[in-house]
Amino acid sequence: MASGKKKNTDNSAKKKEKEKKSSAKWLWLVLIAGIWWFSNYTLRTTVETVSSPKINSEIRIAVISDQHASKLGIGNKTILKTICRAEPDMVFMLGDMYTSGSDWELMQKPVELAKDIVSEGYPLYCVTGEHDYDGRYIEELKKAGTRVLDYDEEYVELRGSRLRIIGIDNVYYSPTFDLRNEYALDGGSFNILLAHIPNYEKFADFGADLTICADTHGEMARLPFGLGPVYCSEKDVWLPKLLHKELEIYDKGLFDYDGGKMFITSGIGVYPAPVRFNNRPEVAVIDLIPKG
Repeated sequence: MASGKKKNTDNSAKKKEKEKKSSAKWLWLVLIAGIWWFSNYTLRTTVETVSSPKINSEIRIAVISDQHASKLGIGNKTILKTICRAEPDMVFMLGDMYTSGSDWELMQKPVELAKDIVSEGYPLYCVTGEHDYDGRYIEELKKAGTRVLDYDEEYVELRGSRLRIIGIDNVYYSPTFDLRNEYALDGGSFNILLAHIPNYEKFADFGADLTICADTHGEMARLPFGLGPVYCSEKDVWLPKLLHKELEIYDKGLFDYDGGKMFITSGIGVYPAPVRFNNRPEVAVIDLIPKG
């Protein structure tokens, strides 16, 4: 009889241990799923500050890009709410707002977002990327009140400051690409260059006060503690900041060059796959402030 009771006790202990391990397994799965969802489908606001003697009072710019519109992505309402919360003076939309090959329904999603932004009273300036260059889409953006800059420029007078906004639609850059052949900098204005694909060397040669780009998605997965991307597509190397310290990596954030700065946003979408880590989708906010 005692032996039977001991056997039952052993079986009960094993069953409890098995249930405990199963619960721990499900807890880890839920935790991993939560981190994945949070990293790919929640929107953060990133704030950077740029000072210049050409700025007389604070000007706030909101930057969005790379929505790569999908049925499961971050919704327009969430994006608009985040922009409105920042209360910008203007909004820049930097391309790849849908993915090439998308049906018209998905191509309309960034158009509807543009309409909402303009309806809220925010001036909206746009350049296109290598995905969202369809002529119908561009016309719809213009009808929505978006200023689509295709090798074009606009001047804006705002609270005592004069901004010159230049937008280019170069998707790829030839070895002879040189913006100095197209434009001369205006010394009396704060020159802003908008371009989808970053090209640090060429943009540094041009020397706008501020260049704002997109495209890289911040390389999607990033190491913690400022150790950069897991993989750099431009240089085709893994762990560039750890294993290739001789390389200059321009993938996300604010970078200096002689006479100005370049900012690269990691965008909103999860193209080509939802593998963001330590690099949440963002609405970037840039505050231009007086220097000195």
